[in-house]
Amino acid sequence: MDHRIARLKSPDECEQFAKNVAGRDVALARQARRRAVELKAAMHGIESDVQTEALRAVYAYEEVLAARHHKKLPATRTWQLIRKQGVLGALEAIVERDTEPDVLNAVFTALAEMDMLDFAFESVVLRYPHLFKPLTVERARLHLQDFNAFR
Repeated sequence: MDHRIARLKSPDECEQFAKNVAGRDVALARQARRRAVELKAAMHGIESDVQTEALRAVYAYEEVLAARHHKKLPATRTWQLIRKQGVLGALEAIVERDTEPDVLNAVFTALAEMDMLDFAFESVVLRYPHLFKPLTVERARLHLQDFNAFR
């Protein structure tokens, strides 16, 4: 990570830095946005690595929404699901739901372009397979495998 990014202490600082450098250095702007996602997840104060990574996935998804719609949008349904089922339950529901392959590929492509594919919901499930149902793990593996075949 660039030393200028490492010194940023808040998501707002990261986002402002990303805006300032976006025209000159796209890679540096991506690093700043990635740091913002990490800081937002850390602000929840959750000590569980998997839950923190799941929150990173939500914030990364919000970055995808922002890029797609050219304005900040919350992942409202995802946050509702988290409130209703908890972080891990929501993660299982998201990965297990039937989503059109084109939609999944578009989200994965956007995350890959932002250098945040490792923040995808499916990536989190695959890093902690022992915490999820076998069906969830298999679906996550297939989604990412299909995306890699698509690219």
